[in-house]
Amino acid sequence: MAKVAIFPASGGLGTSIYTHLLDMIDPKQVILISRHPDKIPSKYTERGVITRKANYDDPGSLQNVFNDVSVLVLISYPSIEYEHRFKAHKAAIDAAVASKPGVSHVIYTSLAFGGDCTPVSVAQVMQAHLATESYLRTVGLRSEKALTFTAIREGLYSESFPLYTGFFDLGNPPSKVKMPHDGSGPGIAWAKREELGEASARIVEKYLQAPKEFEFLNEVMLLSGPKTWDIAETLDALGKVAGRTANIAQVGIEEYVNDSKTQAVLGSHGPDDPARDWATTFEAVNRGETAVASGNLERLLGRRPEDFAETVKALASKH
Repeated sequence: MAKVAIFPASGGLGTSIYTHLLDMIDPKQVILISRHPDKIPSKYTERGVITRKANYDDPGSLQNVFNDVSVLVLISYPSIEYEHRFKAHKAAIDAAVASKPGVSHVIYTSLAFGGDCTPVSVAQVMQAHLATESYLRTVGLRSEKALTFTAIREGLYSESFPLYTGFFDLGNPPSKVKMPHDGSGPGIAWAKREELGEASARIVEKYLQAPKEFEFLNEVMLLSGPKTWDIAETLDALGKVAGRTANIAQVGIEEYVNDSKTQAVLGSHGPDDPARDWATTFEAVNRGETAVASGNLERLLGRRPEDFAETVKALASKH
C-alpha cells in the first residue's frame, strides 16, 4: 500500500489537501509531516494517520523523514522572495531523492502566474516556483530512482483579494484604493482555496489509482478558476457585498511601495524589499499571466467551482 506524505501538513492549502485526501484513500496510507505534529487533530491519528516532525527552516530535520514514502505532496514555502524559498524546496526534493526505498513521485504546489504554464513570469513571487519546477524536471533525469513529478499551478485564492485590490477591507471598506494598476483587464481567474485543496487531493488520488497512465506525469498543470475577473470587476463585487464601492487611484510603483498601508502589510514579508517585490505582481496581472481560466478545477471537482462573488459574500458575513 503506497504511502503518501504531505509536507508541510499545515497552513490553509496543506490542511485542505490532507483533510480531503483522508476521505479519498485509506488514512493508514497518509503521513503528515509538520513543524508541530502534536497540533494535528487526534481524530486523524485515531484513524491511522502517521505523523512526523520536520520543517523547511531546519534542513537537518528532513533527513530520513521521507523514508517509506511513495508520493510526496510538497507544499511550497510561504514567502515572496526567491533565494531562501528555492533553497528550502531544493533541500526537501533532495531529501526525497535520498529517502529509502525512495519517493517515486512529487506533487508540488506551484502558483498560477506565467499564463498557461509557461516557464516565464515577471512576478517576483513566481521565481522560486519556476526554479522549483525546473529542478523537478532535471532531478528525475539525474536520479537513479527515476523520480517523476507533477507541478500544480494553484489558482490565485479568492480569499487573497486584498493583496491585489489595494488591501480592500470587507469589514471597513474604503472609498478609494491605491495600486499601480488601473483596474482594467486582463484580470485574475480567482479560485476558492478550499476547492483548490479538494482538487489537489483528487490529483493525488488519480496518481495512486494509475501511476503509469496518470495524465499529469512530468507535467506542469494549471488549476485556476473558470472565469476571469479584472481588478475593477473584482472591486465591484467586493463593493456590493461590503456596501461601499471603492474607486481606484492608480499610482506609480514608488508611491505604492512607500505607502504606509503597503509597508504595514508587506514590509515584514522578506529580507530585502518585499513591498517592491510584490509590486511586480501587478505587471504580471497586466500582462495576462493570471488571466487563464482552466477547466481542470471543475473537471476534478465534478461540479461548477464556487463563483468569486459567492466566496466574498461568505467572507463578508463573518465580519
